[in-house]
Amino acid sequence: MVKTENKQHLLRMLPGVDHILEIMQTHHDCSNIPKSVLVNSIRSAIEGLRTDILKSSQDAEEKKLSEGVMTKQVVKKVQKNIAEAMTPNLRRTVNGTGVVVHTNLGRSILPKEAIEHMADIASSYSNLEFDIQKGTRGIRYSCVDDILCEISGAESSLVVNNNAGAVLLCLEAVSRGRSVIVSRGELVEIGGSFRIPDVMAKSGGILKEIGTTNRTHLKDYEDAIDDETGLLLKVHTSNYNIVGFTSDVALTELVELGSKYSVPVMEDLGSGTFIDFSRYGMKKEPTVQDSVKTGADIVTFSGDKLLGGPQAGIIVGKMKIIEKIKKSPLTRALRIDKLTLAALEATLRFYRDPERALKTIPTLKMLTEPLSAIDARAKRLSVMLNGLNNSNLKISIGNITSRAGGGAFPMMDLPSMCVGVEIGGMSANDIEMRMRGSNWPVIGRIEDDIFVMDLRTVAEDELNIIYDAVEKILQEPQSGLQGQD
Repeated sequence: MVKTENKQHLLRMLPGVDHILEIMQTHHDCSNIPKSVLVNSIRSAIEGLRTDILKSSQDAEEKKLSEGVMTKQVVKKVQKNIAEAMTPNLRRTVNGTGVVVHTNLGRSILPKEAIEHMADIASSYSNLEFDIQKGTRGIRYSCVDDILCEISGAESSLVVNNNAGAVLLCLEAVSRGRSVIVSRGELVEIGGSFRIPDVMAKSGGILKEIGTTNRTHLKDYEDAIDDETGLLLKVHTSNYNIVGFTSDVALTELVELGSKYSVPVMEDLGSGTFIDFSRYGMKKEPTVQDSVKTGADIVTFSGDKLLGGPQAGIIVGKMKIIEKIKKSPLTRALRIDKLTLAALEATLRFYRDPERALKTIPTLKMLTEPLSAIDARAKRLSVMLNGLNNSNLKISIGNITSRAGGGAFPMMDLPSMCVGVEIGGMSANDIEMRMRGSNWPVIGRIEDDIFVMDLRTVAEDELNIIYDAVEKILQEPQSGLQGQD
């Protein structure tokens, strides 16, 4: 045990805040650092060293500490604290997980053209709510209404800030105080513990469950309809599958039933898409166009999942019912901002030519990229990393399975290629932590005790970022900071 007097001796050697402040201002460029950040960084560094001393089992002689050494340690920690404080919390990351629409990593990447249009709108005034032709107040949704109707075949549309908001708004406007008939097998949790029953309760709609978890028939819907029925709701189970002894009711049948009893029909697609992915060897997912064509009154879906655009909740359907939804007080509370509108409009324009959309919208391109292209990128990264010529570094290439993510294609495996990184004397968990802690965090997976990166979700211009991250790890002392500089 370290004697109390030895610890007190170490504590007395700690430099003061003013002394470190003078050193930083004299010997380091702090001209662009706010004084509050500088002072807080100094205080945090000194307090950190104080805590280390109190917890230490070594005395000053064993740690080879002096006032000069302690001051250097504090300055070094201050520089690190400043760098962390001045780095934005929301940062670019490299997605090496193979999950294309990764909810935790920002979901879909916007097309270059969408980013440019968004920057143009952000840096100047715009006609957000101004009708240029008439010279009068306009409607913010008009910039995407025409193109949404053109692509989907719907009579009208409305866009809000996310799909949960879209579902809430529709239920509130159409069925508040009235019953909403839903199959038990479609009472999904849509992410973040938000569940369809909870959203419905908040909307004022009255949930009426029918059928069983695995089987629901048209007669179940018809038997549940009465004078208090406000809506027939179908929820596409895009984020899970029930297999085996199952039965559900097609949207076309539900629309016919709704027409028979004059009850509106709504379908929540969740991860809606305008592309028929079955044409590219993937599972058939209902497209927005398919749902609209059935005659559904309301169709809701996300803008930032399979659509490949910004976060948004899109509502398309019959003119009469959409106009009713627009008049709800919730519409303003959930309205979309100008930057999202700009990005969404630019993304939607690509869908006029589906083949161009597949080549230009990053999410679609990643989902449909051939294995040969991914393999070529994996080999390029392998050659780059082997070029570091470090005997502790072992690089491997292997097969791996990617996922669509974002609550879409839950049962579908996308064949892909990965690059594995092993470093002598370091565990896979340690490598993962250090890659995650690099200047541009690299997020990967651990497979068979090897840190791997799935190249399906790694862009060509990110290979150098991975190279720099691995190079930095190899240069860092594995045992952490030493007692003496």
